[in-house]
Amino acid sequence: MADKKYTKYVSNLHKRYKDTVVMGMMEYFSYKNVMEVPKVSHISINMGIGDAKDNPKKLESAVQELTLISCQKPVVTKSRKDISNFKIRKGFPVGCKVTLRGNRMYDFMERLISIALPRTRDFRGLSFKSFDGSGNYSFGVKEQIIFTEINYDRIDSIRGMDISFITTAGSDEESYHLLKLMGLPLRDKPVKQDEINEAA
Repeated sequence: MADKKYTKYVSNLHKRYKDTVVMGMMEYFSYKNVMEVPKVSHISINMGIGDAKDNPKKLESAVQELTLISCQKPVVTKSRKDISNFKIRKGFPVGCKVTLRGNRMYDFMERLISIALPRTRDFRGLSFKSFDGSGNYSFGVKEQIIFTEINYDRIDSIRGMDISFITTAGSDEESYHLLKLMGLPLRDKPVKQDEINEAA
């Protein structure tokens, strides 16, 4: 059912990217070819479960919640090495993750921007400093209940998650403006004095 749904429509955010974001990026960065305009290639959502090895039900619950949030079945992540301080051995389950592409990605991003993030307590926008130097952006969500797909009365615990936007941008500056134009509520960067002088 879900696969058929996502092959028959183009999300509003995808349309916005094609209709307005591409032109906005070309104007701002003076690209000569539309193929130069960067895009979001995929979104990765990772939910860590500290006691997954001792409580399989919590891991199962996390998988179910991430499935509801992303509309895609996540995979269970396992420890790559022994971590003695946490009594975790290589191969132990430590959480779950999902990678979204295409219309599922745009659909999730639209719900994140318009519904979930505004429901975050004391939300004042996302930091503009969380880029990795290669045009990718990551941030953390402290509570899964900001997503309306999650029923607060049915959860067994509050869980956070890390969300990463992987882009084809060649720089953090390009990625910042790309995500801004797409509607991600990034806080404005402070204007440098030399830019103020140039504008004057």
